Amino acid sequence: MHEIWNLINEMSPYLLLGFGFAGLLHAFVPAQVYHRYLSKNDFRSVLWAAMIGVPLPLCSCGVIPTAMSLRKEGASKGATTSFLIATPQTGVDSILATASLLGIPFAIIRPIAALVTALFGGQLVNIATKNETSESLGTLEHGADERPKGFWNKIKEALKYGYFEMMQDIGKWLMIGLVVAGLITVFVPDDFFLFFNDKPLLTMLMVLAVSVPMYVCATGSIPIAAALMLKGLSPGAALVLLMAGPACNMASIMVIGKVLQKKTMWVYLFSIILGAVSFGLLIDIVLPTEWFTSSIQATKDCCAESPAIFNVICSVVLGILLIFALIMRRHHHCECGCDDHDDDCCCDAEQHAHEHNHSNEIIENHKVMNKKQFKVDGMMCNHCRANVEKNIKALQGVENVEVDLASGIAVVDGNVSDEDVIKAIEGIGYQGKRM
Repeated sequence: MHEIWNLINEMSPYLLLGFGFAGLLHAFVPAQVYHRYLSKNDFRSVLWAAMIGVPLPLCSCGVIPTAMSLRKEGASKGATTSFLIATPQTGVDSILATASLLGIPFAIIRPIAALVTALFGGQLVNIATKNETSESLGTLEHGADERPKGFWNKIKEALKYGYFEMMQDIGKWLMIGLVVAGLITVFVPDDFFLFFNDKPLLTMLMVLAVSVPMYVCATGSIPIAAALMLKGLSPGAALVLLMAGPACNMASIMVIGKVLQKKTMWVYLFSIILGAVSFGLLIDIVLPTEWFTSSIQATKDCCAESPAIFNVICSVVLGILLIFALIMRRHHHCECGCDDHDDDCCCDAEQHAHEHNHSNEIIENHKVMNKKQFKVDGMMCNHCRANVEKNIKALQGVENVEVDLASGIAVVDGNVSDEDVIKAIEGIGYQGKRM
């Protein structure tokens, strides 16, 4: 617990600042900005997609529906791939957290590596798919921007999004990252990675084998990388974890293969792996090692010291916000504390019966109101929910849409066919069926 507490104290001021910036971006930057310059099959659209994606604070799962929505609205395959590569690796929150724990050099090279890799991958997709016939995706109608009007309303929306919705989305993964980092610090021998110091490429391939299939957000990967570096992992191999971990996971790979086709999926994977290893070797072989290890050593040295009172206050505030956000998310799903995606729930039969009766009551009420219900599989965060809601709402004849993240149920009000709703859901990478 001592090691975890030290990591939280190091990161908490920057995390709070990063969550605040994330909220401001969401509330004040119109959604149309992210859609305007991405339609052409050229390098400029790839560049715009990467430039938009690098600071955008989307988690690893939230980027999938956002990217599929961009594709649905006319973005080229190259621009969509560029966005998919750049966005989950960084974000204003993770850049600030990287600076706090891993140092300024890491915080600088991390977004640069994400940008270069995204440009390379996006343009490679453009080249690989230049002879493909243009797909008729059909651009959905855009309604008015649903962001609140007025300065103070936008401030409220920024606070709600940054310190509630984003914490619901990545809070669990951030805490898992901190716990894993603490366990590594305690149980992994200090000289564990020293054996591989003269084999940097082998070390990076080992890290890749673990990083590519697992799910970890850009911010949650930071304490894990720091803990591994304290055990002797080279800075370059740590960068491989920071790049490949957030950008690649099985959910992303499967959705890209389904929506953008297998050729794009393989280019996507190749670009991330090549970019991560290339920048990792650049750090280990070309750049001075002390640039990337001084902050880690300083963190290790300060562990014996008492944390500053400001850091402790920030940690307490962060903890309260995280606990509140996670409790509220679970409260909407199940009072027994089961995870949102657990199949084996520990609820007793009486609780299940109560929830079943409550669900039947909701269904009957919707039938009376002549509304349709659809089951949406694959949503993991508020970005997922918002994208499903937006995609269905854009269909002609839809009057209102309500999507519940915890239950995965979308309630659609309006004169629209089941096939069109399911197509809108599956068009951004989810599975949908009529209930």
